[in-house]
Amino acid sequence: MTTLNGLPAHILLVHAIVVLLPLSALLLVLSSVWPKARGKLAGPNAVLAVLVVIMVPITTDAGEWLERRVARTPLLRDHTELGDTALWVAIPVAVLALVVWWRQRENQKADTEVAGDDAAVATAAGRKTYLAPASTKVTAVLAVLSILAAGAAVYDVYRIGDSGAQASWQGKFSENAAPRGER
Repeated sequence: MTTLNGLPAHILLVHAIVVLLPLSALLLVLSSVWPKARGKLAGPNAVLAVLVVIMVPITTDAGEWLERRVARTPLLRDHTELGDTALWVAIPVAVLALVVWWRQRENQKADTEVAGDDAAVATAAGRKTYLAPASTKVTAVLAVLSILAAGAAVYDVYRIGDSGAQASWQGKFSENAAPRGER
C-alpha cells in the first residue's frame, strides 16, 4: 500500500497500530488477571490481537515505501530500525490473547457440560482439554507472561512513535508562534 487519499499510507496506518496494539495489550492483561473480564474480553481481544499482527507488516511496508521517498537522516534510520521490532511484540500479545481465549472457551464448555445431567457430568469428566483451563498455576503463569508481553508492546510502541515524531518534526517548527495575520 502506498497512498490513501493522496497521503502516504504509513502516516495514516500507523495511527491504528499506535492505538490498537496498546489497547490489545491492555485487554490481554485484564483478561488474563480478571476472570470476569476474561469471559467478556478474551474472544474480542483475540480477534483484535490477530488483526494487529496482520496490520503491522502492512504498516511497516508502507513505511518502507515512504522511507524511499524522503531524505535519509539518522533519525529516520533509527525510526525504521525500531519499526521493524513492532511485529516481534505484536506476535506474543496475539499468541497469549489466543491462549487466554481458548482456555476461557474450554472452561466455559466444561462448566456447561457439568451443569447438565449425570451423563453430561460423566462426559465432562472424560473430555480432553489442552490448555488446563482449571489450573490456577497455568493461569498465574499466563498472567505474568501477559503482563510482560503487554509491557514490552506498549514500551515498543512508545519508542517507535517517539522516534517517528522526532524524525518528522525535529527542527521543523518554531518555538515562537507566528503573528495572527500570518497563520
